[in-house]
Amino acid sequence: MPTLTLQICPPQPPQVHASIARGLTQLTAQTLGKRADLTAVLIEEWPPGRWFIGGQAVQRPTALLSIRITAGTNSAAQKAAFVREAHALLRQLLAVEAGLEEASYVVVHELPAPDWGYDGRTQQARLDERQGACPASAQLA
Repeated sequence: MPTLTLQICPPQPPQVHASIARGLTQLTAQTLGKRADLTAVLIEEWPPGRWFIGGQAVQRPTALLSIRITAGTNSAAQKAAFVREAHALLRQLLAVEAGLEEASYVVVHELPAPDWGYDGRTQQARLDERQGACPASAQLA
């Protein structure tokens, strides 16, 4: 299921981390239809002077959010809504007065179903089971 990695500058207090994790989990469920109980959010922080845009140290809060989902499970409209709403959430939680740096990004990575999974099974194996198909290993036997 989805994993989200958020890189931010400047560092934030733990209560902001918790608000971000809750907000992104809820947004992922609402806009992309993903299971909240399987959504992982990782937050990495960068101190001022370690994040640069255009060769200059950032002056305002900055974010890079990457989400990994299974390819083909969401429409272009759903992904666009996620990008828009995630940016708004980050702006609200990280940069109330200053606003985010313009070069704050939200990136949706779509991974092929055979290339990733959770609990020891690929997304492709789960799809095959839902569709009643035999696993590839059983077909070879």
